[in-house]
Amino acid sequence: MSGPAAVIPATREALDGLPVEVAPLLLGAVLETVVDAERVAVRITEVEAYAGKGTGDRVDPGSHARMGRTRRNATMWGEPGHLYVYLSHGIHSCVNVVCGPEGVAGGLLLRGGEVVAGADVATRRRLAARPAARRAAASGAVPADAAPLPPRDLARGPGRLGDAVGLRHPVHDGIDAVTGREQAGAVARLLLPDEPIAEFESGPRVGVAGVAGTAAFPWRFFVPGDPTVSAFRWGRGARAL
Repeated sequence: MSGPAAVIPATREALDGLPVEVAPLLLGAVLETVVDAERVAVRITEVEAYAGKGTGDRVDPGSHARMGRTRRNATMWGEPGHLYVYLSHGIHSCVNVVCGPEGVAGGLLLRGGEVVAGADVATRRRLAARPAARRAAASGAVPADAAPLPPRDLARGPGRLGDAVGLRHPVHDGIDAVTGREQAGAVARLLLPDEPIAEFESGPRVGVAGVAGTAAFPWRFFVPGDPTVSAFRWGRGARAL
């Protein structure tokens, strides 16, 4: 595998296209966060594109913005380069890069990546996010589930990636990764590859139910062979379609 590409600060213009157009440009990009003075950087190896109502040539039934603008998905309708941070299963904060012109909803879910800076911080955050650690913190006990984490697993999967970079819903939803403006004790910056990677693969999105999780929406983009790409699984009812 070739070494990491040079990266440059993201601009609104670079993220102004439709989700499926912008998604491959994020492969090899770096998301850098400083949260409570602790820095973590993740090289992105896997993303999924999601489009809102009226975006592109068809409705995306897997998108949070499929029915239009709501209080929850409002960030997706804003200017490109902000981060849409939402809560998954009531536990994990997942991070999306907003793309497309302002007023046109588009989001790129960061599904997986390699921690390239701040691995010790990411490891501590990931261990603290484990269920056993949460229960122990609530009771004041010492967590039993404190085994070391393999480097490939620090940001492999959207929930793990969100934990690793330290961005939390709802306080960091809408944080600007282009200007790096501070929000709720956090700063985020997105750096794009100077040259888009030449080789990537695409396919159905992971765990998305119904037709939205089938080959009709091959909107998952990833670096083939990279160990930090998350494992594929069919969503409910998707395999049969």
